[in-house]
Amino acid sequence: MNEAGNTATPDRMHLPPAVVEMQDIYKIYGSGATEVRALDGVSLTIRAGEFVAIMGPSGSGKSTCMNILGCLDVPSSGAYRFRGVEVGGLDRDELALLRRNFMGFVFQSFNLLPRISALGNVELPLIYEGVKPARRHQLAMQALATVGLAGRAHATSAQLSGGQQQRIAIARALVTEPPVLLADEPTGNLDTAMAGEIMKELVSIREQRGITILMVTHEPDIARYADRVLFFTDGKLVRDGTPAEVIP
Repeated sequence: MNEAGNTATPDRMHLPPAVVEMQDIYKIYGSGATEVRALDGVSLTIRAGEFVAIMGPSGSGKSTCMNILGCLDVPSSGAYRFRGVEVGGLDRDELALLRRNFMGFVFQSFNLLPRISALGNVELPLIYEGVKPARRHQLAMQALATVGLAGRAHATSAQLSGGQQQRIAIARALVTEPPVLLADEPTGNLDTAMAGEIMKELVSIREQRGITILMVTHEPDIARYADRVLFFTDGKLVRDGTPAEVIP
């Protein structure tokens, strides 16, 4: 306690706000002899602007954790708060609205529509939001410029390299300016050199926008781009620290 009687330390007083708070989260499949605890009493806090890598062997719970963080799944028990809102109290439509308004998603397989242009793919989230065509075009071109691909706006997926397709996917995730970006193995389909370029892009975007990035990866070299690493084993969060502290 300081002289004013305040138990908070100066460091704690100036921490960024919590974006994600998990308290004693369980995700259980089956029952009895077939019960599987995909998450087993996980508690964690992630603050605004952090770049967090989620690691662990196959079946460790990292993907289940990411699905719950992204409101794509719900826990069996425990409390999950996103920006202070208790997610467990939201219905399906409210969860969809939360995802649409506050989260961007990047996947390993890019998930681009093959028959429309890069620009058209980036515009898709804005179409769902009802943004008018002229404004939609402007925002999508700005997002493409952010990832260095404004000059390929009219190219289709077949005309783009894997790295370029992933950049388009990142632009699409960012076009609505979400405060949180969730990336599931974003470099899994890329060679080592291109994977490094994509990670540098994500680091630059985080630095420029202050966005919070949550990323699942099984690759130590990719996880080292993050500020913080969460390591899961058998559904439990067993290590939480900087890459130097967590990765051998």
